[in-house]
Amino acid sequence: MKASAFVYPWDVNGDPEAPARIAGLGVEQITLAAAYHSTRALTPRHPRHRIVTAEYAAVLYPPGDRWAGRGLRPYPAGRWAPGNAYGEAAEALAAAGLEVHTWVVLAHNSRLGAEHPDTSVVNAYGDRYPWAPCIAQPATRAYLIDLAAEAAVRPGAHGTELESLGWYGLQHLHAHDKTAGVGLGDAGQYLMSLCFCPSCRAGYGAQGLDADALAAAVREALEPLWRGAGGDEGWPTVEKLLGQDTAAATRAWRDTTARSLQEEAVAAVRAAAPDGFQVLLHADPVSYHCGPNPGVDPAHILSVADGVVVPCTGGTALLAPFAGHTREGTVLAANLTVVSGMGGSPGTLAADAARARADGATELRLYHAGLASDGDVAAVREALAAR
Repeated sequence: MKASAFVYPWDVNGDPEAPARIAGLGVEQITLAAAYHSTRALTPRHPRHRIVTAEYAAVLYPPGDRWAGRGLRPYPAGRWAPGNAYGEAAEALAAAGLEVHTWVVLAHNSRLGAEHPDTSVVNAYGDRYPWAPCIAQPATRAYLIDLAAEAAVRPGAHGTELESLGWYGLQHLHAHDKTAGVGLGDAGQYLMSLCFCPSCRAGYGAQGLDADALAAAVREALEPLWRGAGGDEGWPTVEKLLGQDTAAATRAWRDTTARSLQEEAVAAVRAAAPDGFQVLLHADPVSYHCGPNPGVDPAHILSVADGVVVPCTGGTALLAPFAGHTREGTVLAANLTVVSGMGGSPGTLAADAARARADGATELRLYHAGLASDGDVAAVREALAAR
C-alpha cells in the first residue's frame, strides 16, 4: 500500500540530509505544503533551528500575476519560508526519488479574517470567526478557487491534496485556545458554526427560512449547553432543537454551497494541471461536519475528485462510507498521525495500516515526517519496511 508523508518546506531547506532521511522512511510520495495556515512547528533534526513560527497563513512560493489589483489575495510567506521555499524543497525531494504532491490549505486563514473581517463566518450571536472564511461569499469563493489552482499545480507536482475545502466553524486550534470549557457536542458545534453573514442570510431565505428567526432559534437551542447541560449525539439533536424542517433547510444551504465550491475548485485545478494530475480532498463523510477535513457526501465527492484523505488516528470507521463508493483508480487514503506527542501511535502503525486496508484504504498518509521524534521516525521506518 503506497504511503506518503506530510512535510513542510522548512523541514527540508537548509538541511542537506533531509531528503535522503525522509526517503529512508520507506515512503514513495511526499505531500509538501504549498499553502499553509499559521503554525508553530518543531524541527527536531534541522541543523539550523528547532522551532519555526509561521506567523500567518501564506503561500510558500511567489504568488502569480493573477492576483494583481485584487482585494483578496494570498500572502507571501515571511522569513520562515522565503522566496520559492516550496520549489526548493520539492526539487530536493524529487532528486531523492520521491514523488511530490502539493498540500494546499484553503478556507482557514486568520490573517485574511483580520484584514478583511467581512469575509469571516458570523455566528448567531454576531461573533466573527476570523480563522474561517465564509465559503458562501462570491469574492471569497473566487479567491479560494484561484488559490486552489495556483497552489496545487506547482512545477513538477504530480498531484495535490486540498485541505479545508469546505466549511470551517467554531472548532479551531487557535493560539492559546480556551473554548473547551463547555461541552458543546456534535450538535452544539454545528449550531455554533452556522453562518449569518449577508450571503448566508440570503441563502437561508432561499430555503424558506427567516434568518433573524433562525438566529434566535439557534441561540435558544444553545442556552442549555451554556448552563452545563452537556453535549449531545449529533444530527438527531439538531433536528430536535431546531425542528426537522428548519434543520434540513440549514443543511441543504450549507451542503449545496460546499458541494459547488468543491466542484469548481477541482475543475479549476484540473484546467491548470497536466494530464494525469491527481486531485484529492481531505474529507469527513458526515456532510455537516466542519474543519480541516470538511464534511462531504461520499458518493458526490468521489464523482468529482480522484479520491479523499480521511482522518484515521484512533480508528478507521470513517473509511467505510467512502469505501462503498470507490471505483477503479479511486484513492482512499487513511491519514494516520505518527507523532507520539500529538496523539499518534507510530508503534502500532503496521497494525493500523492493516486495519485501514481491511476497511477499504488504498493508500496511507503519515502525519508528519518533519514533526516526529527520532524514536517515532524509527518506528515508522520499521513498520513500512514490514509491508
